[in-house]
Amino acid sequence: MYANNIHWSPVEQKVAQSAFEIAYKREVKALIEEVQIQANQINVIEDMWHLHDFLSARRHDIDGKYDYQYSVLIFVFARLVKEGWLQLSELDGLDSDKLGKVSALTRM
Repeated sequence: MYANNIHWSPVEQKVAQSAFEIAYKREVKALIEEVQIQANQINVIEDMWHLHDFLSARRHDIDGKYDYQYSVLIFVFARLVKEGWLQLSELDGLDSDKLGKVSALTRM
């Protein structure tokens, strides 16, 4: 689903970029912390392969999730809010229609 007809003002673009970066940095920080914990618990080769598989899956998830195309950004923000990487208040500055759409999608 795309929202190609949504216009993003220059102010909204700055708000969106900032929120996007905040969420990305939070998720990456949490991932690094989790990987450090798992790496410290490696005792056998199977543990290392498990970590490798975990990292591959997380990379796929993160690469797919963080799509900064304006046509899908409403959906990206809704997912990030739903997953806890972003707060709705961090999107203040977007017009009420966009905020309403993000809020509604988080409840789906």
